[in-house]
Amino acid sequence: MSESVLKNRRPTVAGMFYPADPSELASQIDSFLNNVALPPLQGDVIGLVSPHAGYIYSGQVAAYGYKTVQGKSFDLVVVLAPSHRAYFKGASVYAVGDYITPLGTAKVDQDACQALMAQARFIQFHPQVHEQEHALEVQVPFLQRVLKDFKLLPIVMGTQEMASCKGLKDALLPVIRGKDVLIVASSDMSHYHPDSEARALDQRILETVSRFDPEELNRLLISGEAEACGGGPIITAMLVSSALNATHAKVLTYANSGDVSGDRGAVVGYFSAVFYKKIGEETRRKAGIDLGLTENEKKILHTIARDAIESRLNGKPLPPLPPLTPTLEEYRGAFVTLTKNGNLRGCIGLIQPVKSLATSVQEMAIAAAFQDPRFPPLTKGEWPHITIEISALTPLTQVGDLSEIEIGTHGLYIQRGPYSGLLLPQVATEYGWDREEFLRQTCLKAGLPPHAYQDPEAKIYKFSADIF
Repeated sequence: MSESVLKNRRPTVAGMFYPADPSELASQIDSFLNNVALPPLQGDVIGLVSPHAGYIYSGQVAAYGYKTVQGKSFDLVVVLAPSHRAYFKGASVYAVGDYITPLGTAKVDQDACQALMAQARFIQFHPQVHEQEHALEVQVPFLQRVLKDFKLLPIVMGTQEMASCKGLKDALLPVIRGKDVLIVASSDMSHYHPDSEARALDQRILETVSRFDPEELNRLLISGEAEACGGGPIITAMLVSSALNATHAKVLTYANSGDVSGDRGAVVGYFSAVFYKKIGEETRRKAGIDLGLTENEKKILHTIARDAIESRLNGKPLPPLPPLTPTLEEYRGAFVTLTKNGNLRGCIGLIQPVKSLATSVQEMAIAAAFQDPRFPPLTKGEWPHITIEISALTPLTQVGDLSEIEIGTHGLYIQRGPYSGLLLPQVATEYGWDREEFLRQTCLKAGLPPHAYQDPEAKIYKFSADIF
């Protein structure tokens, strides 16, 4: 990477899409916000859709979405934008500096950028993609003006089909898990149709977004029944927001360029929407089942796992197991999952019940910390930042009918020929997968094609777990 690339991203549409003078820019954004009259939203905003035209045309529409988060702080704001000037496959993060606007510096979370690129090969840093892209840039001054504190994760999407949206969602979730996150999708709607035709096209998107239906939105865009230059970002924001427990969507306002210019012959559509979780609503129920372990027994298993890892870190032999209850002496499979600052750091398990639960946990804790081939061995410096999750498994049962599989209750294990793969019950819950997507992802985990579960030669097993 050349030295010239290692720099902050400077504004490229200041003075064109929005004022270059800081005072004028702040005043314009404040004026837009002051013109918004919305009843209080009875919920926590997780995602929003915002237009990306020049502020004179779409700034007032954008203010509706940003008004709902005014005065708040977020650990991370993920901005998803389409690429207007460069065609490329996958997605690009700005992984070499911060975003600069006339209002100052928006700090980019470089750790999150690196973690996201490590999740999937299709996510890289393409400098030319960000250099002239206005769709992402125009969101940043609004964020700077309305939020108290945040770091930025800027993502430009090159390909926007459903597979790319789901892939980006799957890559994002481990990176943002455990953080207070806002997802922003940057998108305009139909382009250069007469006003009446544009409104008919745009209404289809408004209705579909209001129903919180990303699959239908994807169908509309593919069929040409609706248009959105940021369709991929909208779909991805819906998928991620849903996985983060958003349960409702609300379109806040709609307008088109003709409402400002008076020219109704060829307009561009804009809308603002939010994805939110209603106050008082329960989050998705805890995955897995209750195997009858007492709180003290769970505490003993966590102590066994911690002591095992600490002993290996310090070069000492494994400590003997403490006195065990009959439940902890039962033969059970177990998985131990390690996370570091909310991100996966290791996960290894014993599927079959061939050892006592206590022994399985002890051995799998060491394996997760030091033998997971996806990660280097755990270090002493990382240890204070590690969280341990234990999954005590029920025996595997072969699935006769796919309708038997219950999301949130069952984990899956698939086997075809020499290939096999397992996903725990909590994985489908965390990612917001339905049954079909859970099956596809289990196939991929096994190194099989996503629809291999339909092969008569494939054997599918279900199981559950007590997760703590």
